[in-house]
Amino acid sequence: MGGTRVAKITISIPRELLDLADRLARERSTTRSAVIAGLLEKEEEARIQALMEEGYREMAEEDRRLAEEAFPLASETLRDHTRWDKDGDG
Repeated sequence: MGGTRVAKITISIPRELLDLADRLARERSTTRSAVIAGLLEKEEEARIQALMEEGYREMAEEDRRLAEEAFPLASETLRDHTRWDKDGDG
């Protein structure tokens, strides 16, 4: 969070989650705030990753549709080209 503006807030969370945040902070030699901020950053990264994966799936589907549309044309072109070469015209 270097160079990032920091806001102080008050939140309410279950005691078990607060204990977990404190335990993680001790294990990582950091602060409770840094642990919570890190978890939120990971959540945002996961959301971005999910959006990217969905976009790539949509692109793959579009590419598949385009390939299916183009295949008959490519097949016909290759067939004509092969016939042309066999006739000795090419």
